[in-house]
Amino acid sequence: MRKPAFRFHYQYFLATILIFLTEVLIATVLKDIFFVRAYLGDVIVVMLLYTLIKSFFSIRHDAGLIFGILIFSFLVEFAQYFNIAEKLGFRPGSIMYIMIGNSFSRIDLLCYAIGCFMLLFFVKFAGKQDR
Repeated sequence: MRKPAFRFHYQYFLATILIFLTEVLIATVLKDIFFVRAYLGDVIVVMLLYTLIKSFFSIRHDAGLIFGILIFSFLVEFAQYFNIAEKLGFRPGSIMYIMIGNSFSRIDLLCYAIGCFMLLFFVKFAGKQDR
């Protein structure tokens, strides 16, 4: 298996910035809209991870990357079940505490899966358009 080559892709980096700003908007301005805060943010966060990785690495097998992001997302969610942020000593309200999260939800797992399926569909559809 070949290692991914480091290469900066400004299109993915710009997408990463836009998605990150969307997540910040959801967490601050739209925080009182339950559906957006509870579900849409989790669907979008896997897309943020995808564009962040693609910003710096040329990866041939997008499906493998998307599957890896799904597994990573699930692991972070399961870590929340065990209160890993508190066990690592992060104070409630700190950046790391917020990033790791503090409450496990099976619905979040579903949201991550939906985001990954949307990504997979988009990547496959966009790939066919390029040919």
